[in-house]
Amino acid sequence: MKPEPLSPGWLNRPPPKLDPIQKYWLFRPGPLTQGLRRQGEVRIQVLGEFAEAVSQDERLTIRQEVGTVVWVREICMSIDGTPAVVARSITPLCAARSVWQAVRRLRTRPLADILYHDPAIVRSVFESCIAKSPMPIYKAVIRAGQLPFPAPARLPTRRSVFWKNGQPLQVTECFLPAFWSTLLKHPRA
Repeated sequence: MKPEPLSPGWLNRPPPKLDPIQKYWLFRPGPLTQGLRRQGEVRIQVLGEFAEAVSQDERLTIRQEVGTVVWVREICMSIDGTPAVVARSITPLCAARSVWQAVRRLRTRPLADILYHDPAIVRSVFESCIAKSPMPIYKAVIRAGQLPFPAPARLPTRRSVFWKNGQPLQVTECFLPAFWSTLLKHPRA
């Protein structure tokens, strides 16, 4: 599979000036939920599910034209009651009604429930960045009420695209400042 082009601000390696633990989590393979569960009890709060036009930041990686309508699912994952990760998943609306229709029925279950048990699903390599405005994931962090004031210097973020029958599902995960504090208390990966 040909790699997707990188959008401005995204790297195929960890951003500079991150510590080794942050770099590890940005490129940690497998289900993120599995790693989070090793830190404590994970709960998922659905922030919103809606259709919107694909953003300039996201359209290249899912190979869609400007104006394509995508299905969006935004969640906040907490560990032992502490918000840890805000995630945003997108797929073209037509795929959300066919190949990726299970995404619309997840409710508070993690995406991992549908992604890692189907051999027809292929995952791209990770991209990473420090989330900032006007990135859609940054806006999701604000909507989740998880942007501390003053804004933190770094919101390490990763994304990858899952492909099934030629249809993309992009997953972007932003690690919140409280996540790193939780790791310092319980350093289990």
